[in-house]
Amino acid sequence: MSTRSEVSAGGVVYRPVGDGFEIALAARRTRRGELAWGLAKGAIEPGESDEEAALREVLEETGLEAEIEADLGEIRYFYVWDGVRVRKRVHFFLMRATGGDVSRHDAEMEEVRWLPLRTAIKRAAYRGERDMVKRAAGLLG
Repeated sequence: MSTRSEVSAGGVVYRPVGDGFEIALAARRTRRGELAWGLAKGAIEPGESDEEAALREVLEETGLEAEIEADLGEIRYFYVWDGVRVRKRVHFFLMRATGGDVSRHDAEMEEVRWLPLRTAIKRAAYRGERDMVKRAAGLLG
């Protein structure tokens, strides 16, 4: 089986609500047709920095404008797509929402919702992304 590498960037977008925080999660269908909730992320385009790609992907996939507040690090994983093994690395940033609206997400996402921080940790479908939300929670206090 052939292998290729992909590098992406994304964000854990938050907003303060009352005495806590909400996290924006986006849902898309898996190849099996199941709804999977996760973080906005996508490929870094030529000439783009990790930060620029993360901000662009957040805007496209969630409809939210945001500012980067901290570097959360990266996750790495493998998956198979059309008979090719893909080695994926995704760099994440903690982002504070500054504008936009989740109703303006792109067609790639079926739905985008604001969820309480603890709910977002439980709802995120993939372990690496749950870990990023937990890391964000640690920085938010």
